[in-house]
Order: sequence, then C-alpha cells, then structure tokens
Amino acid sequence: MLIRNLSKVAFAALALMLAGCDGGVLDPKGQIGADEKHLIIIATLLMLIVVIPVIFMTLFFAWKYRDGRDQEVYAPKWSHSSAIETVVWIVPIVIVVILGVITWGSTHDLDPYKPLEHEAKPITVEVVSMDWKWLFIYPEQGVASVNELAFPANVPVNFKITSDTAMNSFFIPQLGSQIYSMAGMTTKLHLIANEPGSYDGISANYSGAGFAGMKFKAIATPTAADFDAWVAKAKQQATKTLDSETYQALAQKSENNPVEYFGSVSHGMFDQIVMQYMHMDSNEHMAGHEGMEHMSADHNMAGMHHDMAHMASDQKMADMESSTHSDTSSTEHSSTHPVEAE
Repeated sequence: MLIRNLSKVAFAALALMLAGCDGGVLDPKGQIGADEKHLIIIATLLMLIVVIPVIFMTLFFAWKYRDGRDQEVYAPKWSHSSAIETVVWIVPIVIVVILGVITWGSTHDLDPYKPLEHEAKPITVEVVSMDWKWLFIYPEQGVASVNELAFPANVPVNFKITSDTAMNSFFIPQLGSQIYSMAGMTTKLHLIANEPGSYDGISANYSGAGFAGMKFKAIATPTAADFDAWVAKAKQQATKTLDSETYQALAQKSENNPVEYFGSVSHGMFDQIVMQYMHMDSNEHMAGHEGMEHMSADHNMAGMHHDMAHMASDQKMADMESSTHSDTSSTEHSSTHPVEAE
C-alpha cells in the first residue's frame, strides 16, 4: 500500500515538472532545439545509470541496517571485493567513453557557426543587444525593429550578433542554442523554426538593472508571403530611419521597451555599431600620436636653440681669448724690441 501511494506521488511530481517545460528547451520547435533536447535526454539517462543505483542502495542499506535490526549481520571490516572494484571502475569508464563519443559528434553537428543545410534560401538578421532591449536589423529587407523578431518558418536564419555595451546572451529556448553578444565583436548563430508560432526570446546573461525586461518575441510566420507582409507593416508603421543619430538616441538606457519599427536603415549600420569602439581607440591613438609628434618637434626646436646659443657662447669666449692673446703678444713684443735695438 505504501509503495503504491509513493508511486502515485512520484508520477504526480513528474507530471508537474514536465508541465513546466512548456515553452522551454524541452519543448523544441526547431531542428537545433530538437537535437539539443535529444542530447540532454541521452546524457541524463547515462548519468542516471549511476545515480539511481546509488540512491537506491543508500536508502536500502539505511533501512536494512537501521537501529534495532539485531538479526542482520553487519560486518564493515573487510579489505577487498573484486565484484565491487569491477563495478565502480568498469561502469564509469563505459559511461565516460559513450559520453565522449556523443560529445565529439554533437559538438561538430551543433556548432552555432555551422550553416544549416536546407533547400530554402536563408535570410540574414543582424542582432544588437542594448541597455535593455534588442535591436534587429534586416539588411536585405531594409528595415529594423526593437524587441520583435520575425522570419518565415522552415527557412534557415543566419544571425550576426554584437552588443552596444555590456555582454549579453542571445537565446530563443524553443529554437535552441544561446550565444554571447560582445561589443566590438561579431558572433554567429544559425537557427530554423520547424513550425510557425510566437516564441519567447531572452537574454541569458545578467546585464544590469533592466535585465528582467530585456525580452523579445520571435515570430515564425507560416509562409514567406506572411513574412513579406510583416516587413511591409514595419515600413508602414515606422516613422524613423535607423541612422547614426537615431541610433545614438536609441542606445540610451531604458527599461521595458515597447516594440518599435524603423522603415529604412543606413547602409552598413551594423558594421558601424561593431566598429564604433575601434574607431574611438584609433582616433585617440592618432591624437596621442600627433601630440607626441608636436612635443617631439617642440623638444627638437628647443634643443636646436639651446645648441645654437651654446655655440654662440663658445664662439664669443673664443673671440675673447683670441683678443686677450693678441693683446698679450703685442705687449710682450713691444717690451722686448727696445732691448734688441740697443
């Protein structure tokens, strides 16, 4: 009776935990997410081969040799058991070998930089993490959006990702894979949605006060025509162009930002965002280099003036010595001449 009740409680707890997986990594809607779910389940089952027997034996021996069970023979003083040694070495080695093979294959198959093989032509989306919002630029369609990402279902999406300031992590749990965004750098991610829907997107790396509201919606449209309609809606509703001026205003810190559209985007905007700190360092370096050149030139000019003054002083001293020597010679000559005349 007790075992039956415990089994009911266990099944109820399992059902409750699985119910919380709706919309997460264990409820994938894309090929990458499905492969990662399979990998998680396989790795968990392999580890349970060790975990479950250990838990069972811990509870069993605690019950079997509990206080008051005098009829049980408890003999803890023994030195060796070939059976135990075999189990505790062979089983972990087999598990580690299997996990190693799986890890090697999955590391190459699920490489975020590896393009997806698909008959459909992929679309490109440039992603910028900001304080505290997400900016999505569509270079091929010429539009941009804040906190709303759209793409056709069953079409690969090539993401190019960077950050305006702090490091963040771009993550759509149901589509799989997360990858960091870093200022001055570009990371890549390739995903696909196997079915249309609206999926939650988040930042998986804490980045300050507005982190909790740094969320977006990833909309996988049923067809490419529906995606084109979304692009047309974005252009129609947009009132601004994403250029350097509007970007600087958008980059200001703000929390819980609503969805916003930009009807057009300046050419090379994403590259400008990536290189903004590179240019700053270059300008500062050039300014410092020019300053050093001016200082060096001033130092050289001062040195030249000092040398010329020193040479003039030496020449003056030489002239004075020559004059003194001439006067002395004349005096000596005049004093000796009369004697010779006598």
